[in-house]
Amino acid sequence: MNVVAITTLRLHRLRVGSSCATYLSTITSSSPPSSSLRKRRHYTAYAWGTSNKGTIPLPEIIEEGSKAGAGGGSGATDLLNRGTVIDNPREIDVEKAFGSGTDGSPVTITHMECGPTGTATILSDGRCFTYGSNKNGELGHGNKKDILVPTQLTVPESCPLSETGISSIKLGNNFSAIIDKNGNLYTFGFDGSTFSGGMGYLGHGDGKSYTSPKLVESLVEDGCHASQVAVGESHMTVLTTEGEVLTSGAGSYGRLGNLETTDQLYLEPVDMLVAEDIVHISCGSSFTLALTKDGIVYGWGQNNKGQLGVGLGLSVDIYAMEALPRVIEGNLEGRRVVKISTGHSHAAAVTDRGELFVWGSSIHWEPELMTNFLHTKYFIYILSWLTLSCF
Repeated sequence: MNVVAITTLRLHRLRVGSSCATYLSTITSSSPPSSSLRKRRHYTAYAWGTSNKGTIPLPEIIEEGSKAGAGGGSGATDLLNRGTVIDNPREIDVEKAFGSGTDGSPVTITHMECGPTGTATILSDGRCFTYGSNKNGELGHGNKKDILVPTQLTVPESCPLSETGISSIKLGNNFSAIIDKNGNLYTFGFDGSTFSGGMGYLGHGDGKSYTSPKLVESLVEDGCHASQVAVGESHMTVLTTEGEVLTSGAGSYGRLGNLETTDQLYLEPVDMLVAEDIVHISCGSSFTLALTKDGIVYGWGQNNKGQLGVGLGLSVDIYAMEALPRVIEGNLEGRRVVKISTGHSHAAAVTDRGELFVWGSSIHWEPELMTNFLHTKYFIYILSWLTLSCF
């Protein structure tokens, strides 16, 4: 018998070395949620895995981070660098981790985003905290110092983001991106270089890196508003409110989806998807997936580990790639996908039947149905940096 036991489940991958941390916020119910239940929902965040440099905000980890930040000795710093293993879900104490609201009232977590080496948390009062490794300024605090405890992201008053507020945030290994509540895009971190495999990660066109959020002015000039943004190792993908897919950054391995392998300093349209009604995007390290309204998944970029789910192709090596968007079929053919997610070199999709498919990591070269989940129907929201071990 199928029982709807999880009405909302958010899974995030936090990549730290060979380990990962996962955040889960959930509410349980024996039946589908009613409108009154939705109004009364209370979300609780849990975390487990390996926390490096304070990426899981548990009391003991925050204490060690505070000691290290205040010159508390090499012991605290060593512990933060080595990582703390949390081998079972632990509830995040919101007040201890982030304090009370700006007016002194209690706050709740509305979103937790895990990048490869850092974490971001958006609270119900609109404040955003980022913490973790900050070697490229990817946490947006105006410097490149590691942020060992949850620290509120602030921007100069001259920056429009100080007035509009943050709608969503994506963290990457080299850079990060924010969409404000007006649909404007801000990026910060490393823009790349000719010696690092490509340029243009941030999409500003000036070849400069920034340690604080900077508005991507070219989109404003073109009258474009962003609804989603996804970041890879050295490329960025944006979905506009008009359904257009834009990419910038390193062009190697076909990351940008326009056949060419040259870098793009500005965000440019993916021409093959202009006629498609795209509703969701997700970036892995060197590839991108896009989901259409009809439930069809496109993929492009590097395919050395089967992360595109299109099979072996002519060669299986580090140069395997798809330079243009290609429909992912195989076991997904005839099914309607409703959610996609990507990890470093693997991906996952959920269908409207509640089926979970995964591929990549040199394990599955095409979408593989996870049969151990067929006994239960899930309403699942899988966010970026999903890892197979989370399931």
